[in-house]
Amino acid sequence: MDIGSGRMNRRRAFLGLSAGALAACSGGVREIGAGLALPRRTGEAFPAQPNPGFDAWLEGFRVRAAAKGISPATLSSGLRHAAFLPGVIERDRNQTEFKRSLEDYLAIAASPERVSMGREALRRHGTVLGQIAQKYGVEPHIVTAIWGLESFYGTRRGEVPVISALATLAYDGRRGSFFEGQLVAALKILQNGDVTASRMTGSWAGAMGHTQFIPTSYLAYAVDFRGDGRRDIWSDDPTDALASTAAYLSRSGWTRGQPWGVEVQLPEGFEGPFGRGTTRSPGDWAAAGVRDMDGRRVPDHGAASILQPAGPRGPAFMVFRNFTVITRYNNAESYVIGVGHLSDRILGRPPIRGGFPPDAAGMTIDDRQRLQRRLTARGFDTEGDDGVIGPKTRAAIKAYQRASGLAVTGEPSLDLLARLG
Repeated sequence: MDIGSGRMNRRRAFLGLSAGALAACSGGVREIGAGLALPRRTGEAFPAQPNPGFDAWLEGFRVRAAAKGISPATLSSGLRHAAFLPGVIERDRNQTEFKRSLEDYLAIAASPERVSMGREALRRHGTVLGQIAQKYGVEPHIVTAIWGLESFYGTRRGEVPVISALATLAYDGRRGSFFEGQLVAALKILQNGDVTASRMTGSWAGAMGHTQFIPTSYLAYAVDFRGDGRRDIWSDDPTDALASTAAYLSRSGWTRGQPWGVEVQLPEGFEGPFGRGTTRSPGDWAAAGVRDMDGRRVPDHGAASILQPAGPRGPAFMVFRNFTVITRYNNAESYVIGVGHLSDRILGRPPIRGGFPPDAAGMTIDDRQRLQRRLTARGFDTEGDDGVIGPKTRAAIKAYQRASGLAVTGEPSLDLLARLG
């Protein structure tokens, strides 16, 4: 499915170091700065390949890991099946750095499918999410939204052997010291008895479980909420993973009852200041003419900043301390707005009401949706009509252009939309 047709990417190329910062769903493209799990499996595999250099490196690593407290028994069981995965290296070196617009990102993050699944997940797990909220003070809809973005509510947890993936990346050397540290942390998880090596699966970059923790974040924040002696974020039962996410946010300073942000209207001629570097009270912003989308003063939820991430023609948000707390999980503003907006939609709140400017081709999201529908009707299936132009849509455009004797560019345009009638 199109990583623009409601089926896409966290993080990324995953250069951030938060719990989900290195997440890459198995088979999904991870966008730098914002993790968004694919809703469906792609069947991508990472077969092992003999590599004498890797084997030699692994022997040296055993000595270094033992010096850091990893027992001989854990080294034996944990590394017994460690293998070189060339596909992991290929993925690491060839990550496409998509620069999604906020409009595109939110079309994916809060797609109808993701919203409806989130509402069902909140209903189905409401009791345990309520218990988690009681202990950690993080509201159920926020934890559910992170779950939705990180693994599509547990359906995209990743199936790559984490030990092999991390060992491969550590051996490769491009970010060797970082991944060797993650590998040591993964072995500590095994040594603690939280999971077996065979069950420790995740993304190609080593992010694990329902909410895509990297090993060091797991060691710091994961909790045994079920009380069975194991912090099991890999189980089909998401309880420990959801509680661990709440614990992460709680320890990062989450304030219960404070929204992540509120969409606002700015007065004519408003010139800021914009950005999280400037905070004022909602009362001060109200004095400057800032109102919510119904024309009311925003309640005082504490110090707030004004963001206009899509520029002066896009929507504006008043954001609070909890916005910054979510950045500890993933520092990309698009990710945080995605979590916040999805959480609002899960609760039944309305879509973003402010408009977005046309894209570089002069097309609105409605134009792009019409283009996708018309291509599909002509037999050039875009596999979705969310208005996000991803690889599937570009492939459909190319196929149509080729069949019509046009220059094959794969680029959407108003002329192409008109031609499709």
